[in-house]
Amino acid sequence: MNLLRVLMHQADAETGDPGRMKALELLNQPLSREGYEAFYGDDKLLYVRHIGTKTVSSMTTNPHRPFTPAEIRRRDQLNAYLDKCSEDELINHVLLPLFRQLGYHRISSAGHKDKALEYGKDVWMRFVLPTQHVLYFGLQAKKGKLDAAGMTHGSNSNIAEIYNQVLMMLGHEIFDAETSKKVLVDHAFIVAGGEITKQARNWLGGKLDQTKRSQILFMDRDDILNLYVVSTLPLPQGAVPKAPDPFDDDIPF
Repeated sequence: MNLLRVLMHQADAETGDPGRMKALELLNQPLSREGYEAFYGDDKLLYVRHIGTKTVSSMTTNPHRPFTPAEIRRRDQLNAYLDKCSEDELINHVLLPLFRQLGYHRISSAGHKDKALEYGKDVWMRFVLPTQHVLYFGLQAKKGKLDAAGMTHGSNSNIAEIYNQVLMMLGHEIFDAETSKKVLVDHAFIVAGGEITKQARNWLGGKLDQTKRSQILFMDRDDILNLYVVSTLPLPQGAVPKAPDPFDDDIPF
């Protein structure tokens, strides 16, 4: 990927092909036979994605590296979207594409139409290790902040509400249709569209025994924003501000 990006840098464009579209067309001929296509992103750099799954290749997925000005703008736009989106939109438009990009397989969303069938999880998925061993993950998502306050306030959720859901998630079997087997969840993701306070993490850790405590993984808003930006995913619909309509009467000429 690094080699392709260096060779296809737009600064090396020739006179007859200023945007390197002709070079891109030639590059895509052998790539398409393998099920891939190359394209230029908003940052004018080359990326390669799988045609079937739309998974985008990335040279660096370190979420703690310094961000470019373009990435900071994308992060701010996604942050504003998380302020206004619903819990289902957080799951379907942000988390599911993110985990697919990160390499998780068979991601299944329970949705919120039938609460009786969730068994404490909104999403289950699996991850294949390089050794071909398979780990199963359950995910419980909340739109707002997770805290250890005495009661729920607004969009904030009390960690005590998550406690029983986590126990149900870790104790209930899921059916993997690909292997035709019932399996237990190996790890549970607790994801919040807001902050997960230190008190909430400590409270849940104190309630769970040592075995279950090691199965819990936390993700808060900062984790979501950083991972989403470095994964080169397109922003959800509604996160990118619309261009002004030149025929709008409210716009002065």
